[in-house]
Amino acid sequence: MDKVLSNKKIIALYVLPSLLLILAIIYIPIVLTGYYGLNEWNGIGAMKFIGLDNYAALIKDQTFWNSAWHSFLLALFSGISLIFYLIVAMVLAARIRGANLFRKIYLIPMLLSSVAIAQLWLRIFHPTNGIVNSLLESIGIANPPAWLAEPSLVLFALFIPILWQYAGFYILIYYAALKNTPASLEEAAKIDGANALQIAWKIKLPLIMEVFKVTIVLAVVGSLKYFDLIFVMTDGGPNGASEVMASYMYHEAFRAYDFGYGSAIGFFLLVICLVVTWVIRKLTVTKDTIQYS
Repeated sequence: MDKVLSNKKIIALYVLPSLLLILAIIYIPIVLTGYYGLNEWNGIGAMKFIGLDNYAALIKDQTFWNSAWHSFLLALFSGISLIFYLIVAMVLAARIRGANLFRKIYLIPMLLSSVAIAQLWLRIFHPTNGIVNSLLESIGIANPPAWLAEPSLVLFALFIPILWQYAGFYILIYYAALKNTPASLEEAAKIDGANALQIAWKIKLPLIMEVFKVTIVLAVVGSLKYFDLIFVMTDGGPNGASEVMASYMYHEAFRAYDFGYGSAIGFFLLVICLVVTWVIRKLTVTKDTIQYS
């Protein structure tokens, strides 16, 4: 085995299939998307090279920047919700009765498809016979709002099922990280007189901080490129009030048949995600990370 692992040609042979697969499904499409953004193309006819005109138009496109603002709002709410998920995970990891049952319950939304979740919440938010408005009417509110038809409310109404959908994913990550923390540190802290809050804040949280940083990147970047549930529930409406960057890209490419401009939006979205990831990594860097990097 050592002889095989010391042969660079054999190592390259083993790595080659995975490398080709990654190139075919990730890097080559990224390059092609950037190239298509330099062209005027309806997806069928011949391309016309126009240089950076699509990207210049994108910078001036107020509709795009409105959709970008909606995506950044979703990213902000997703980042804040991580605190709630962490608290729930800490409670579940504290050996409470029924913790295993609660973990399974929180995982159920993650097991459902986005289309099924969208159909469920369309009925929950239904203006006449939905659960939300029925509850509001039962407490005396005569004219509850049409949640998905009000431009000022639709975006925040959509945040609820989106955050609910991924709650179990992040709770499970935090729960696994907390379960892997050394029990001896917690026992020593209890002997020294530390209460549950002090143990959580001073011991458990620092030990899983690297995991928390990773989930920040996952939540924020995932929110910036989010598409499916919003597309099914509102299709970016009403009048673009719930449009996000990914849905705007879809509309420009597959509804307006402007694949060049749609590709420019997609490539620009990739750049935004890379920049945001870099900024988050810089803002969350610690002294320990600098010392061992």
